[in-house]
Amino acid sequence: MFKLIKAILPRSDNFFDLFEAQARKAQEAAQTLRAILDGGEGTADRCSLLSRQEEEADQISYDVMQSLRQSFITPFDRSDIKALSSALDDAIDQMNKTSKVVMLYDVVTFAPNMRAMGDRIILLANLVIDGLPLMRDIGANSARLHQMVGEISRIEEQSDQLYDTGLKDLFKATPKEDALSFVVGAQLYDQLEKVCDRFEDVAHVIGDIVIEHV
Repeated sequence: MFKLIKAILPRSDNFFDLFEAQARKAQEAAQTLRAILDGGEGTADRCSLLSRQEEEADQISYDVMQSLRQSFITPFDRSDIKALSSALDDAIDQMNKTSKVVMLYDVVTFAPNMRAMGDRIILLANLVIDGLPLMRDIGANSARLHQMVGEISRIEEQSDQLYDTGLKDLFKATPKEDALSFVVGAQLYDQLEKVCDRFEDVAHVIGDIVIEHV
């Protein structure tokens, strides 16, 4: 009887497709953000591109919520689905916030540690996009997923170190009469570090889901 009830209840099997679409959009945004950190004449155009990518990501997040409302049966807990989609969306939102700081202050040159943090962000996005398909069979892939979570935490720690040394270098290199340059640089470092934190949030949600299902 329970199998019959499940067969007739509304369900959606597209959650994994949507999660993976969000991850691809996060990867695209990470690549755009890294290009922004190269600076130069194309900086504003890259910031505009990142803004469009964020809008596209919002649509995917909306689709996840719509599927959740229309489905009675889901691949895992509904709160976990919301948490994972929100975490992915937050990572992309944070990248767009970083580009808004760039546009606000018309920044076209970036410190080496900022670019190094951008490299770490790409690594984080790549790990997420490689890991999400494994969620289709959590039981079989639990060890690999736990490994991915650990690797993301390790890279996030690297970004912390780059943030600390970059901020110290910025303080030493900024003339006292040019306090605004320090404020802008510090804000950029803070935004980049928050991007890494948001990817770690994605990893934590995935890790929690794995623990619940293994």
